[in-house]
Amino acid sequence: MKTSAGLLLFRHTDEGLEVLLGHMGGPFFARRDAGAWSVPKGEYEPDSESAWDAARREFQEELGLPPPDGEAVPLGEVRQTNGKVVTAWAIEADLDPATVVPGVFSMEWPPKSGQMREFPELDRVEWFGLERARTVIVKAQAAFLDRLAEHSA
Repeated sequence: MKTSAGLLLFRHTDEGLEVLLGHMGGPFFARRDAGAWSVPKGEYEPDSESAWDAARREFQEELGLPPPDGEAVPLGEVRQTNGKVVTAWAIEADLDPATVVPGVFSMEWPPKSGQMREFPELDRVEWFGLERARTVIVKAQAAFLDRLAEHSA
């Protein structure tokens, strides 16, 4: 079973609660919006790293910025349709998406071409109000939004 951990940044604005989501990079998600946004997260090996340490490391790798300090609100786990278990924490912080320098990954593209290409882990990062976030986030991760809303109520 694959495991991932991540940090969901949130902030309070005049329009209400907002969360920072990343649009998954690479060719599979290039033209998708719904279901193509995620909590900044990444895989880890539970035998060699705690979920919390992985969440902080992955934030740095995915966004190219140090994870913010602040109270970490545990949002628990969800199981995505691909079977991956994702653990997340929410931290109240403001971040300018223009300062993000995403990490990259390599994959063969086009398939069976023998050509390796690099793609950003996240090709954009944006703040969303909760209602809009629910329409674009990976379906299983919507539970994190609900749990954050309950915590912030």
